Amino acid sequence: MKFIIDFFPILLFFVAYKMGDIYTATAVLMGATVLQTALIYKMDGKLQAMHKITLVLVLGFGALTLGLHDERFIKWKPTLLYTGLAIALAVAHGLLKKNFLQMLLGQQLQLPQAVWHRMNISWMVYCLFMASLNAYVAHYVSTEEWVNFKLWGYLFPLVLILGQGIYVSRHLPKDGADSK
Repeated sequence: MKFIIDFFPILLFFVAYKMGDIYTATAVLMGATVLQTALIYKMDGKLQAMHKITLVLVLGFGALTLGLHDERFIKWKPTLLYTGLAIALAVAHGLLKKNFLQMLLGQQLQLPQAVWHRMNISWMVYCLFMASLNAYVAHYVSTEEWVNFKLWGYLFPLVLILGQGIYVSRHLPKDGADSK
């Protein structure tokens, strides 16, 4: 259910683009993101930082796109988001000696510190990769190809999450291990 809520703004953006143009799609994305945020807040009673940041960036860059009638703003929003996430993970890890992934998931997963470290590094690398990839696509290809990339680009995090799930599963305590 949560995946559908996370996915529906980009799906609506894609459909609105195909039926209209980038400006219609941007307005739809803005409305859908507000609705998504409200649904998540109603379900969870709170919003995670990621949801707040995404909402602010979508509304801010969407308003610039519509107000200035310049599609570059909405196309560069993902690059800024991914770069910001990579920087936040790196600063927390290097300067603050904190692991945000462990802080978010540590109560649900009991993993060795080395595994948390590798997961944090892999998310930093992933965010930098996605920021770079979006920057390239936003700059060098047509808006239509960028919109298609946005839809199919959702497969990248699924691959990362699946790969990390397989990696993490090897490090989870086995059932009955505590009873020995």
